[in-house]
Amino acid sequence: MSDEVSRFGVVEPEELPEDLRERIGAIAEKSGFVPNIFRALGRRPDELRAFLDYHDALMNRAEGLSKAERELVVVATSGANHCTYCVVAHGAILRIRSKDPELADRVSSNPWQVELDERGRAIVDLALALAHDSAKFGERQLAAARAAGLTEDEIWDVGSITALFAMSNRLAHLTALKPNPEFYPMGR
Repeated sequence: MSDEVSRFGVVEPEELPEDLRERIGAIAEKSGFVPNIFRALGRRPDELRAFLDYHDALMNRAEGLSKAERELVVVATSGANHCTYCVVAHGAILRIRSKDPELADRVSSNPWQVELDERGRAIVDLALALAHDSAKFGERQLAAARAAGLTEDEIWDVGSITALFAMSNRLAHLTALKPNPEFYPMGR
């Protein structure tokens, strides 16, 4: 197995513009390592900056979905898109935020059979409907989400997070991005 992190090489944080060094440094300080996604996307600093800005706008909102629910969307979407990097990385975050060491594995491998409360089921089903065949997405899926108690803003968040991570999953596939080994034991 290749030790390459990305088929396009990597850029180390110290090689990035100062603002990105600071942002990634803060993440590395909190996690104890530099997630490989930043090293891979660093080859295009403007795109990395835009990615981080959109990611933070969606994932760090105080209103609406909880942080664990946001990670649930990422894991369901990434599992649907067969994105190993995002399932491993965000699975670790979901394990920590949900305080459930099995949830991420169950959602990423068989999201239709995992036992969830009504709200969690609605969130996962909405993300899957958008991830699998967004052209067929419509009022039926929205009605089910509303019936489970999701607000319009929460539905928007599920859709936006699904869309961002559909893009992220495809970048991970393009680059053959390898997960950091540090992610695997987190939250177990």
